[in-house]
Amino acid sequence: MPTLLAVYRRELTSYFQTPLAYVFLAVFAVSAPAFTFHVGRFFDTNRADLAPMFDWMPWLLVILMPALAMRSWAEERDRGTLEFLMALPIPLWASTLGKFLAAWSVAAAALVLTWPLWIAVNYLGSPDNAAIATGYIGALFLAGGYLAVGQALSATTSNQVVAFVLGCGAAFLLTMAGLPLVLSGLGEGAPAWLTEFIAGLSALEHYNGFRFGVIGLPDLVYFIGLIAASLSCAGVLVAERRGGGR
Repeated sequence: MPTLLAVYRRELTSYFQTPLAYVFLAVFAVSAPAFTFHVGRFFDTNRADLAPMFDWMPWLLVILMPALAMRSWAEERDRGTLEFLMALPIPLWASTLGKFLAAWSVAAAALVLTWPLWIAVNYLGSPDNAAIATGYIGALFLAGGYLAVGQALSATTSNQVVAFVLGCGAAFLLTMAGLPLVLSGLGEGAPAWLTEFIAGLSALEHYNGFRFGVIGLPDLVYFIGLIAASLSCAGVLVAERRGGGR
């Protein structure tokens, strides 16, 4: 645990030693209200809730989470500090989990910046605050899933731009997997088990339960499993490549 906390503090500090965290938070703070009021047409719904924000949140996270995750391992390899990090008396799991928790903390801070919207809808009416809180929990888990996948892909390259593109592509596929457009593309002759399997991979499908104010055990298991599997892959990739330099 002390080593995990040491890695967490190091990574969290490093985010704010560069413009990355500040730019990320600023973009999120501007984008979330823009999606809520303009793209989501908040005032046209005549409802005092944050449904428009949560409707568009997955598409916002598809871009912003890979941007936050791209530096995690790619930067270490690019600067040649990966070997030094691996030589320290720090378990690989602590390095992997510490990096993830630091990035997830920045993502959580970005969600906190949208809380004035929650205050605003309470001023405008009487929303279901429990459903809004559940939506925030779902958004946090969705952000964590995309971050973990992005960090696993960051471990495959020393180029942060490549890591960003790979992360966006993987997050987009996870989001699109359960949509009718994708499922219908399998054709009518596709086995039912295959259709159900692909639909079950959809992060959007599991996020929808939170968006509607329901915390389901299968949805929790999905996101926790996605995070755990992705971080495990990141650890395996780092362990295999740490002796190979860049």
